[in-house]
Amino acid sequence: MEIDLGAEQMLAAERQGQQIAVEVKSFLAGTSAISEFHRALGQFINYRAALKVDSPDRVLYLAVPFMAFNTFFQLDFPKSRIEENQVKLLVYDTLSQRELLWIPEITPK
Repeated sequence: MEIDLGAEQMLAAERQGQQIAVEVKSFLAGTSAISEFHRALGQFINYRAALKVDSPDRVLYLAVPFMAFNTFFQLDFPKSRIEENQVKLLVYDTLSQRELLWIPEITPK
C-alpha cells in the first residue's frame, strides 16, 4: 500500500522508547471541518491497518492543530468517533509547529 501524503505528511519517529508514526493534518480555515475529519479518520484507520502489517510495533498518532482540537474535536460526534476508533491524537501549535498534547500520553514500555 502506498500512502498518498498530498500536502500533509506522515512522520516516523521514536518517543520515550516507543516507535511511532504521525499522520499530520492541517484542518485549514475555510475548509469543511467535517469533510476534513472524514478524510483524516478514514486515512488514519487505513494507515493503522497498513502499519500493523509493515511495522506492528509502531503506534500511529493523528496530529491536528490546537484550534481544530479545541473547537471541532470537542463536539460530540467527532469526540465519539475518536474514542470508538481508538485514535491517538497529537495536538500541535501551528505557529511554532511544536507538540502541545499527546492523547493518550505515551508511556514507555
